[in-house]
Amino acid sequence: MSDTKSKFLEAYFVLKSELLHDPAFEFTDDSRKWVERMLDYNVPGGKLNRGLSVIDSYKLLKEGKELTDDEIFLASALGWCIEWLQAYFLLLDDIMDNSHTRRGQPCWFRQPKIGMIAVNDGLILRNHIPRVLKKHFGGKPYYVDLLDLFNEVEFQTASGQMIDLITTHEGEKDLSKYSLPLHHRIVQYKTAYYSFYLPVACALLMAGENLDNHIEVKNILIEMGTYFQVQDDYLDCFGDPEVIGKLNFWDYLPAGMWKTTGKQILLLWLKLKNFIHP
Repeated sequence: MSDTKSKFLEAYFVLKSELLHDPAFEFTDDSRKWVERMLDYNVPGGKLNRGLSVIDSYKLLKEGKELTDDEIFLASALGWCIEWLQAYFLLLDDIMDNSHTRRGQPCWFRQPKIGMIAVNDGLILRNHIPRVLKKHFGGKPYYVDLLDLFNEVEFQTASGQMIDLITTHEGEKDLSKYSLPLHHRIVQYKTAYYSFYLPVACALLMAGENLDNHIEVKNILIEMGTYFQVQDDYLDCFGDPEVIGKLNFWDYLPAGMWKTTGKQILLLWLKLKNFIHP
């Protein structure tokens, strides 16, 4: 494990402890144990690329200068805010998609005695973010910009999710409702902003930069994020479950479970038209 990732993981335990002892809420023993279990199950289990990208981006902006422990922790805290946001999105997305697995284990809402309590858990995850930002960045000159950034990206992501959900309702197979331009819009807003732009934007703010002066950087990152999501959608259809950590489109067919998203239907259509070859 790299030194950067090791320090990043150390920051998780610091932030988790702070949140579990937040004076704004009087925890019971059971509620504290519940939140801790929920956090450990949903937040740190992925590849952590989004969070680590904040540190890597900030290092580049510092032009190779050695980061102080404080700078590493602050960059890590922002990175974990993005991982918290990711966990919030995925937890609710799994419920909406009626998914079975996530990161090689059952979805949180499918755990015993969880069910729809997971919806409230998602809200807790989302509300942890401003708690972290206020505690560690409340005195920074870019604090308000950070709040605006996270709020804007959350709005963009939720709106992209909305378009995805309403374009092809469950049980409907009308491909006329789903076009490549619409698919591009969905993946741009649903994934690209929070996965690719947000980590770099956080690093830019930490470095004292004005985001309005880096529009071209934003545009490039959005295109990178769009490519990433198209690839992810392809893997959702044709990827090996043992590799991607979740069931793919075809694994649902034997049970007659045509609970596919519009993206998956579009990819199936492209395959039938010989535009893609798994």
